[in-house]
Amino acid sequence: MRIGPTDTLLVIDPQNDFCEGGALAVSGGAGIMPLIVRLAERFERVIVTQDWHTPDQISFASNHPGATPFTEIEVAYGRQMLWPDHCLQGSRGADFHPDIAPVVNKALAVIRKGYNPAVDSYSGFFENDHETPTGLGGLLRELGVKRVFLAGLALDYCVRFTAEDAVREGFEAVVVSDASRAIAPETAAPAHDRFRALGVAEIEAATLLG
Repeated sequence: MRIGPTDTLLVIDPQNDFCEGGALAVSGGAGIMPLIVRLAERFERVIVTQDWHTPDQISFASNHPGATPFTEIEVAYGRQMLWPDHCLQGSRGADFHPDIAPVVNKALAVIRKGYNPAVDSYSGFFENDHETPTGLGGLLRELGVKRVFLAGLALDYCVRFTAEDAVREGFEAVVVSDASRAIAPETAAPAHDRFRALGVAEIEAATLLG
């Protein structure tokens, strides 16, 4: 697959808290960082997203007495999964994994999301109310981007919803499957189903690395 001037690599939440030893670790999260670095070398444009939560974030189970992580509650904008406290602003957990430093240094923008305590944000394009934009869509359009490639953490949440919103915003979306990792098989399967339904392509990194 040929990478052109209207393509951009979106690297989703390559942060310490989503890697081994982090507050919301994804199995194999740290292991994909070198592959993402190699992918980024092939792209003229790279954009990184970053979870950036306050302690009173609505999606933290600790803010709901009696609630436990990985259960759902009803909030103003619909169903919301509750998570362990993670990616607190200015914390080591919110920092980018050290192995991804070359990508962050190359990135033309870092899109911070989830900083509104009243609304969680999985997608790099919109908060979970599906109405409040992050500015990513406008940035990509200003740059003349037509197609986005996605890699990072986690495939079944932030990668998935960013890819879905990319399509809704009029971009072609391609998920690099082996440069992404999912939290759990039971949530990864519906993500793959949604990709197929929306026309989001899934490829292996070798397709781009040659």
